[in-house]
Amino acid sequence: MPQPTPGDVHVNGPLTNISVAYVQKASAFVADKVFPVVPVAKQSDLFYLYNKEDFLRDEAKPRAPGTESAGGGFGITTDNYAAIVEAYHKDVDDQTRANADSILQLDTAATEFVTQKLLIRRERRWASRFMTTGVWGTDATPSPLWSAANSDPFKDVETGSLKILSETGFKPNTLVFGAQVISALKSNAAIRDQFKYTSADSIDEAMLARYFGVDNVYIMNSVYTSSVEGNSTQTTTLISPKSALLCYSAPAPSIMTPTAGYTFAWTGLVGSSNGIRIKRFRMEHLESDRIEGQMAYDYKKVAAAMGYFINGAVA
Repeated sequence: MPQPTPGDVHVNGPLTNISVAYVQKASAFVADKVFPVVPVAKQSDLFYLYNKEDFLRDEAKPRAPGTESAGGGFGITTDNYAAIVEAYHKDVDDQTRANADSILQLDTAATEFVTQKLLIRRERRWASRFMTTGVWGTDATPSPLWSAANSDPFKDVETGSLKILSETGFKPNTLVFGAQVISALKSNAAIRDQFKYTSADSIDEAMLARYFGVDNVYIMNSVYTSSVEGNSTQTTTLISPKSALLCYSAPAPSIMTPTAGYTFAWTGLVGSSNGIRIKRFRMEHLESDRIEGQMAYDYKKVAAAMGYFINGAVA
């Protein structure tokens, strides 16, 4: 039977709590919000997919006295997840620690730095897989684009909403916007008129959710440095594409509840909290303490028909 390593035994609970709190407050990142989180004990396993057509078929029939009722069943297939462990560390050397005004502040800063790296990795991974064409039931490009003066984003989103509803029986409840898309929406004449007594800078996610008739609006405001370290020219880029995703996201995970996707968070790492853990251990040969963060997640599409991708929404 595998035994825990010394690093496993000395997982730092307070630093893990700092990291989890930082994740929850990092509103620029959306990967952990769009799909319901399913804590899983196994790093990889199977999960069930139900045939939606079997659930939506009209098969109930009149029943005569003393006869069997009409009956049937539903088809089941399986898919698999694999929670990849991704990690990053920051060393705090003894000389810096000895000169610091607050020892805890150094560890907190290192934890936030490590968490930021993991969040960027996770966000880019989610965006590359789900904020793109060829993934969801429908790909559509607005005409005119939402950056045009005469565009009608409400109509375009309503078209997508009716498409998902007609194919699944569920009204989509979540909209994910790229940062560039939100900038265009705040300048849109129809939206400005709806909130004419509010400045464009004050139009927030809750207001847009009411306008588009969904429960959740998430804005991808995160960035990353796309150039490698050491280049004379450093380039910082938005992670989000100029696109939007409309989908149905189950309020809570359930084996019988359909949803566009799930986030499988492996809790099997000793000392982990919802798939994340922070370790602090000694690197004596470096005369440093290492702050190391690990996350173990997998994102899986569950129902393609519950997603409607609006590609290239703005110029």
